[in-house]
Parts: sequence; structure tokens; C-alpha cells
Amino acid sequence: MGNPFDSVIENIERRGYHNHRKENHSDIICKELFTDLLAKCESIQRDHASGIIQHWLNVRAHGGRERKIDLLVGEPLPNGNPDLKKMRICIENKSVIAAHRNAPSRYDDLNESLQVLYRSQPEAVLIATVLIGTCPRVLNVPDRIKPFFDEDDFIKNIQPRLSSGDEKLWVDFKRAISKNHKDDPKKTLDTFKKLNVRPFSRTDMMAYDYLLLVPVAIDNVNPPRLERKNTLGIDIDTEYEKMVKHICKCYSARWHP
Repeated sequence: MGNPFDSVIENIERRGYHNHRKENHSDIICKELFTDLLAKCESIQRDHASGIIQHWLNVRAHGGRERKIDLLVGEPLPNGNPDLKKMRICIENKSVIAAHRNAPSRYDDLNESLQVLYRSQPEAVLIATVLIGTCPRVLNVPDRIKPFFDEDDFIKNIQPRLSSGDEKLWVDFKRAISKNHKDDPKKTLDTFKKLNVRPFSRTDMMAYDYLLLVPVAIDNVNPPRLERKNTLGIDIDTEYEKMVKHICKCYSARWHP
């Protein structure tokens, strides 16, 4: 099975840097995950082909701080917009790359999203994914470099150097470095593991159905990669396949009992 997170890495390689302010990585995950669900889950494929369900990206949810749902799969209203009361699958994607001090804020984001989604439709299959950066330092390109360059100058002179292994970037942009402690990835992992995850049949519990944590080496200087060999004990490919199967199992049981 293909892995959407490989496509995220490829996109960063082409762009040169990870922009934690944009939805690029989330959109890639959502599109490829839904493609895999159609290929691997007969009940989802059948409902989608018959028009019972559709899928949408970045849907504005009501409640909380009016957050967006990264991927929503469900029944449409007559005007073609999603019916939040009849949503069936919701995917939320986050990343903690440049500064692990932001992990509690991203945890709060997911926890708040969970409450909004659960109140809208308790039986919806609720999924969260989080990219966890493993690099000891990261060049913060979106906040500390790009805003200070003319667009043409950035594209011509800076962007080609990014994610290329150009170690001189650390010297040229030393004020743009975000430093991470060696224990930060494990602490971030432990933070997100505090999110409630419910057993297969317990739709009475306000919790996610699956939490996928993905270690990545992204510092915007060296070529990015998925950390398939990591110290966090995560088999990325196996966990992704388990998640796809679990989504299908939950969907089929709740909407095709």
C-alpha cells in the first residue's frame, strides 16, 4: 500500500521547506488516504459510487473556534454542501516540527476538534494524525526567512538551497533556527498519547477512533525523510495500514451493520 506521508516528504523536497502555516501536508494526506479507503474498503467505495456519501477538504465546523475539518466524508445537503449531522468520517492532521514547545497547543487543537465533532455526530469515525519532528534544530523558513525577502529573490536565491544539504544555511540564517532538545520527540509523543482513543464498539465515548503518530526528519536544510528507523517504537507503514483497516471496520459496522 502506498503511504501518503511519503508524498508529503516528496512535496517538501520539491518546495524546499515545510510550511507549518499552510495546509499543504494535510491536503496531501487527506486526498491519498481517501483514495486508499476507496480502494481498500468496499462499503465506502459502494456508498461513494452511489452518491450516498461525498468527501470535502477543509470544511468549516460550527462550535469552538470555528475550526476546519481537514477531511470530511459524509452525506451531502441538497445544495451539495456537507451535512455535519450526517458526517461519517473526519480526519484531523497536525504537525510539531519546528518547535516542540507547541505540542501542548496542537494537543489542545485536537482535543477541541474532538469535542466539536463528537457533539455533531458521535458515531462518525474520528481520526487524528500528527507529524513529529525528530531533528535537533530546524530552520524556520515560513516565519523567520521568507517574510524578509522579495518573492522573486526568495525563489531564485534561497529556495534552491533549502532541503539540499547546504550546511551554510545554518550560518547565514542562525537567527531563524528553532532548537529542540533530544528528549522532545518522546515528550511530544507522550503528550499526544494522552488523547482519548476509544475501543471499536464504544461510540458512547467521546474519543478518537485512531491516532497515528508519524516521526519525520525535517529541518529544511537537509533532505527530508520519514523516520522509518526511529527511537519512538513506531512502524509507520504498519500503523498506516492498521489505520486504514480500522477506519473501514468502524465505517462498515456503524453504517452497514
